[in-house]
Amino acid sequence: MIHPAVTRNAVILGAFAAATAAVLALTHEHTRERVACNRQAALESSLQQVFPEKRADHSLLEDVARVEDTPLGSGERNLYRARRDGEPAGLIMEATAPDGYGGPIDLLVGVDADGVITGVRVVPPHNETPGLGDKIETRKSEWILSFEGHSLDNTAPGEWAVRPDGGTFDAFTGATITPRAVTSAVHRALRFHDEHREELFALPGRAQTMEHCDE
Repeated sequence: MIHPAVTRNAVILGAFAAATAAVLALTHEHTRERVACNRQAALESSLQQVFPEKRADHSLLEDVARVEDTPLGSGERNLYRARRDGEPAGLIMEATAPDGYGGPIDLLVGVDADGVITGVRVVPPHNETPGLGDKIETRKSEWILSFEGHSLDNTAPGEWAVRPDGGTFDAFTGATITPRAVTSAVHRALRFHDEHREELFALPGRAQTMEHCDE
């Protein structure tokens, strides 16, 4: 026969374990939502860096379309569409330079309604060499800002290259592969936008915002 004290202790331990599990579950849920909100805030900040918020009359996360296996890269890519008074104002494309020195380099490329680049940013993480290839980051150099203002109209096809290859854009001493890869990817994204702009704005869209993040 089981002693009453053993039964009592088992019940207490069971209740404690259940309470602990419940607390952990609630903490995990809260933390998961907070992490998701932080990621959303970081993404929106990055989008605003490549396409100024004042050019659109809505959050850039409110009109998101997707494309798959395009010159932007393999797999699904998000397109963040900016509108003003219902008319297309610009587009931010997720693109990848697959041939970076350390592997693929993910990018955000912003283009306005006239086909002019409003900004380009690297999406971390990447594996480019510290002190050399990582100059593609704004915290390391202003090189990535050199794409702003360029378009297919004011920059000839042969100029979409680094200077050692006869192009317009600077290379890094000892690290030509990285800027060459990024320059090519930006050019591909710009051509893709030019060839498919109307189709891209006609794609079905969705919001990528989370209501509780404002609480």
